[in-house]
Amino acid sequence: MSNGAKVAVGGVLAAAILWPLIGFWWALLVVIGVPVAGYLLLDPSQRRRLRRINRKEIGR
Repeated sequence: MSNGAKVAVGGVLAAAILWPLIGFWWALLVVIGVPVAGYLLLDPSQRRRLRRINRKEIGR
């Protein structure tokens, strides 16, 4: 299983667990906010490296 698939499965599980406990909008905020916060915590050089790797996987 690829890393992207693992992240997707983890996101779905997190949403399924959080949804009944805290409501749809809060669960959606957590599921979207955690990866965004993780990306923003990266150094600029790490962000460039991540973008470069993603472009190579797409085939650009």
